[in-house]
Amino acid sequence: MKKYCLLVALILPGAGWANEPIQPVEPAKVTNSEKVELGKMLFFEPRLSKSGAISCNSCHNLATGGVDNQVSSLGHKWKVGPINSPTVLNSSLNFVQFWDGRAKDLKEQAAGPIANPLEMAFTHNLAVETLHTLPGYRTRFSAVYGKDNFGIDEVTDAIAAFEETLVTPNAPFDRWLKGDSKALTAQQLKGYELFKAKGCTACHNGVAIGGNSYQKMGLVKSYKTDNPAQGRGAVTGEKQFIGWFKVPTLRNIELTYPYFHDGAVWDLKEAVKIMADIQLGQRLTEQEAEDMTAYLKSLTGEQPQIVLPQLPPSQPDTPKPEVKS
Repeated sequence: MKKYCLLVALILPGAGWANEPIQPVEPAKVTNSEKVELGKMLFFEPRLSKSGAISCNSCHNLATGGVDNQVSSLGHKWKVGPINSPTVLNSSLNFVQFWDGRAKDLKEQAAGPIANPLEMAFTHNLAVETLHTLPGYRTRFSAVYGKDNFGIDEVTDAIAAFEETLVTPNAPFDRWLKGDSKALTAQQLKGYELFKAKGCTACHNGVAIGGNSYQKMGLVKSYKTDNPAQGRGAVTGEKQFIGWFKVPTLRNIELTYPYFHDGAVWDLKEAVKIMADIQLGQRLTEQEAEDMTAYLKSLTGEQPQIVLPQLPPSQPDTPKPEVKS
């Protein structure tokens, strides 16, 4: 019986990590490749912005971990946003979108930047009208959605479908979870044990290792920042939730600097020490911080291999909708 149970444990998917607070990322399963391709085109489409120069990829660069590695992104007319841009990689694993959770899913999130005056600064109507002037998009939307009169709902649905494919499986830690005992170094294993022992998994757990709860920034000790973002409190209007933010994913964390909602820290080890101090009341030694940082670097998975799409050319006889400055 013991031998049979052991065999079942080795065969059953997930059995190897059943007792761990973290689960591996699985590769994306594409069920509608045409919709995903359309969404990719729209993700890289700067004509969804008022200036015709800003796309989703401007702030969520797929070549740099799904972020722009800026404290805060630059938007229309060089306006600076109020908060650090979170990574788009593995964002489909988040239980809500944006730091303050104001969007319930990727589709709702995709609509926000287009009309945000600090970001793409367009309107949904004008963005859709622009796409309608491009025969290449009309053909693709018709093929995917079965109608010529597409709107912002179809636009954001396609972008979300593409973003759902932006997962990063097969990180060294995922391979270790699945049974590859050589996937992690001794230091990384030590760092993972510290990660659990210090209490980090209270917030950073699940497949995304975060992204599934809100938490106050500065739970044990106050966090001093000049950033004006109020987090969840600004959405709910409840003062007790000012300073509460969606817990970020730790996947690919070595690539997504600077850290925290205010982008205040550029060094990963320093970020680890600060979080242990203000969230857990733990003072890490230098060695502990180094070990935990080594573990976090094992969370970098396979980056999406994106072939840049060929965007439909503008038609010289079809002017772009007039935009009032």
